[in-house]
This record gives sequence, C-alpha cells and structure tokens, in this order.
Amino acid sequence: MRRGLTAALACCGLLLIAGCGSSSSSSSSATATTATASTSTSGLKATTTPKFAPATGPVKSGTVAIAYRNIAIAPDTVKVKVGSTIKWTNFDSVEHNVISQSGPQKFTSKDFGENGTYEIKAEKPGVIHYECTIHPASMNGTIEIVN
Repeated sequence: MRRGLTAALACCGLLLIAGCGSSSSSSSSATATTATASTSTSGLKATTTPKFAPATGPVKSGTVAIAYRNIAIAPDTVKVKVGSTIKWTNFDSVEHNVISQSGPQKFTSKDFGENGTYEIKAEKPGVIHYECTIHPASMNGTIEIVN
C-alpha cells in the first residue's frame, strides 16, 4: 500500500510540473509583422498600424517573387538590385493590393484576387515600405533596392 501511495504522489507531482509554465509558439522571422491584440471592454482589437521590418537576406536580382498567402507576406523583406522586377502573387481567396508608403518609388496597385499578380521594376536605390491597405496589420513589407 505504501508503494501505491508513493507512486500516486509521484504521478501527481509529475502532472503538476508538466502543467506549470507557459506555452509558447514559435514564429518565423520572416513574419516580423504580425498583428497584436489588446483587450478592451468590447473584446480583442487588432492593431492596424503597420510595423515595417528592415530588409534581410541576400541581394536578389531578376524577377523576385513575393507571395500573399494566409493574409501574410512571404518574404516580407527583400533586398534586390536596381533593374530587378518585384512580382506579388495573391494565393488567398480574398482580395489584396500593394501600395508604397515611403521610399524612392511610389506605386499603387488595384485590388487583385486569387492568382492575381502585380509587379514593379526597381528603378532607384533606397528602401520602400509597402502594405496591403485591406490588411495593413499583418500585410506590410520592406524592399531595399541596392546598386
């Protein structure tokens, strides 16, 4: 009986330890622009202010693909050479757009649906911040154009 009681207490202790702490979820560094939530009397409220991350990764050239998928951008930051083409493709069933917010080039696409595309040619060095104005909290990105 003593062993049964000891075993039961040990199991309870392990369950208690396993249940303690916090759970965490990993997030991709490529998705540095996720929406945040804050509580209010009406529940959760998404932050709609875009958060632009600095461009990372190797310098690309030619046609550089950017995917709109799951109301997010992948990759959300790119470095490209002057003369490269940046091409956005919408893989979502909802419409998106691409609008520059700052930088050496200004552009504004029309809304485009699933399998729709929009492209620009990188003309001058500098940093362009852009967003989908339909989903600005989770869909904003950075393009760094280099010589």
